[in-house]
Amino acid sequence: MSKSNNRRSSNWYGKMNKDGFIHRSWMKSQGLPDHVFDGRPIIGICNTWSELNPCNAGLRKLAEGVKRGVWEAGGVPLEFPVISLGETQMKPTAMLFRNLLSMDVEESIRAYGIDGVVLLGGCDKTTPGQLMGAASVDLPTIVVSSGPMLNGKYKGKDIGSGTDVWRFSEEVRAGDMTLKEFMAAETGMSRSSGVCMTMGTASTMASLVEGMGLSLPTNATLPAVDARRMTLAHLSGKRIVEMVEEDLNLSKVITKESFQNAITLNSAIGGSTNSVIHLLALAGRSEIELDLKDFEKAEDIPLLVNCMPSGKYLMEDFCYAGGIPAVMDQIKSFIKPANTVLNKDIAHYFNEAEILNEDVISTIDKPLKYSAGLKVLRGNLAPNGAIIKPAAATEDLLSHEGTAYVFEDIEDLKENIDRSDLPVTKDTILVLKGCGPKGYPGMPEVGNMPIPRVLVEQGVRDMIRISDARMSGTAFGTIVLHVAPESNVGGPISIVETGDRIRLDARNGLLELLVSESEINERLKSRKHRKENYTRGYAKLYIETVMQADKGADLDFLVGKDTRLPNRESH
Repeated sequence: MSKSNNRRSSNWYGKMNKDGFIHRSWMKSQGLPDHVFDGRPIIGICNTWSELNPCNAGLRKLAEGVKRGVWEAGGVPLEFPVISLGETQMKPTAMLFRNLLSMDVEESIRAYGIDGVVLLGGCDKTTPGQLMGAASVDLPTIVVSSGPMLNGKYKGKDIGSGTDVWRFSEEVRAGDMTLKEFMAAETGMSRSSGVCMTMGTASTMASLVEGMGLSLPTNATLPAVDARRMTLAHLSGKRIVEMVEEDLNLSKVITKESFQNAITLNSAIGGSTNSVIHLLALAGRSEIELDLKDFEKAEDIPLLVNCMPSGKYLMEDFCYAGGIPAVMDQIKSFIKPANTVLNKDIAHYFNEAEILNEDVISTIDKPLKYSAGLKVLRGNLAPNGAIIKPAAATEDLLSHEGTAYVFEDIEDLKENIDRSDLPVTKDTILVLKGCGPKGYPGMPEVGNMPIPRVLVEQGVRDMIRISDARMSGTAFGTIVLHVAPESNVGGPISIVETGDRIRLDARNGLLELLVSESEINERLKSRKHRKENYTRGYAKLYIETVMQADKGADLDFLVGKDTRLPNRESH
């Protein structure tokens, strides 16, 4: 045992007694020689690869690149699996299981004898879930993302995952696209492994991870199948060993300033509304004060990235145009000094970065949109806040007053949205209840409700929609989300009735139910309580302990961290 006996892993593999014998001997059954237990860093590779999660299908191969880098730097790589959350495959919603993944990651890191960890993720909830779990243990940590898939293709044109699904679906409902054409587009949309190639939640979170310095530069945008992503995996494996040697724990990288930089960057790239939920939850695990007021400070950041759903290009184009470094260079006056996994200031990530295509990435003096950051809304309909994404909304609808049409739950919406006699106009405001963290449960991506068929057939493609749900980062429209408190805990949204008047003034951050205070209080007193759908297992635990959207929808008992070593042996 010639190397450091002060490493965390020495509590497993450095003991010259029965306990050490057990830990080493069983590991040697995999062909590991004596000298790998001489005190060199043991690196855990936390892999969310799964064939049930096509976004992360390339991570099995990337793990081998990480291992090469770890071995090269003198460490020992040991790969372990955790639950994989396939956004497009899991019911009732992958968000229900984000916190479960975080528990899996946290307890796996804590229980095993590793000194540092590489997080292999990509699909929407895997990146924040892994980081939440890692933050609660606080070892040296670096992220390697799966990367976006190649651009979708249909009839010789680029199409974007998610964004064009919503658009094509409405065209079919309107009779402007045949079912045969719809199915043909399906075949051409997903052409490789990787996450959505639009600026959906997966690419947004990878971008913010890079902007926070939690990955190596260029991690966010390199296509999943690009050879340079394997190179990045190799270099990340090498770097994590160096981070262990430098004692560069995650808490020395994640700071209030890095969160502020992420919020700023999210505005500049037209990032997903889901980032709000994930950043709030990660901050809670990191024991850093962050709330919706911090997001309000970035409302005036301009939109620079011309990428779906807020633009017309895709992540592959964004990569070739200069990626995150080019954007951060443009907004550098807003970027705060912050440490990174390189143990250097974040400025090293974008020094001398260039925009290689100004149609894809605009300059700060000629942005696509001014003041494009997410808007926080408050008022008697959302006392604890709600979110809207102006960059993906219809400008004329951002200030609007209309009559509500209410769907009591998702089943009500699905049963009635296509009624030919639905009493709605383009000025109607659709309201959906029962889709918050507790209500669904899991706060699904159903906030971008379909436009009623009677209006679709008239050519309407956008209208105001309000809910306690989320929406996909790939979605678009004038959509108010994350209304807190949610309906299932008695938030004011629970007592909205069809025919009520609602006022949205996004520019001034207002969301008001135009009903008297006395009437609101009377309705709240007589509100019927909803029966919970789940009475056992993790879902029951989730419903009982999940916090509201404005707190990141984490489980209340998971907030914070526990960095103590396990002090009891298993035998």
